[in-house]
Amino acid sequence: MPVRPTLTDDVPALPALERSAAQAFRQLPHLAWLADSDVMNEAEHLAFVSEGCSWVAVDDQDQALGFLCASIADDALHIHELSVRQEAQGRGLGRRLLDQARHAARLKGLAWLTLTTFDDVPWNAPFYARYGFEPIPATRLDARLRAILASELAHGLDQRCAMRLPLDA
Repeated sequence: MPVRPTLTDDVPALPALERSAAQAFRQLPHLAWLADSDVMNEAEHLAFVSEGCSWVAVDDQDQALGFLCASIADDALHIHELSVRQEAQGRGLGRRLLDQARHAARLKGLAWLTLTTFDDVPWNAPFYARYGFEPIPATRLDARLRAILASELAHGLDQRCAMRLPLDA
């Protein structure tokens, strides 16, 4: 399934796609509430699209099955969200979206991909570690990542970690 830049016409479908992806959290009692929590709205998605840092994995009818949105922060492309529609999970779409983000970041001359994620959820930190991301020790977090983790904690998201992937890898 191809990955391409997100178009404004794709944006109305992305909140429902993210809700579908979040249903996977129902299998984890301590995080099941995330399946019913807020997702990014269309205006937020449009901001990523206008920055040129949003991509979709599409089916053969050009319908979005997954998306990744990011932003440039210092020398990194920071991944804000990676979601794959529930029925399309496990087909390698997340990896393809990461490949696209890595390629785009290299073209922009950036040094890292960064993200924050759950450290104990199999399709979060372990998935990213298999891709090559490394956890960033708390003592080595920059102010930007410390602030993101603090904000997530304030919104009820604990057991989170920051990870990075060097783009020369």
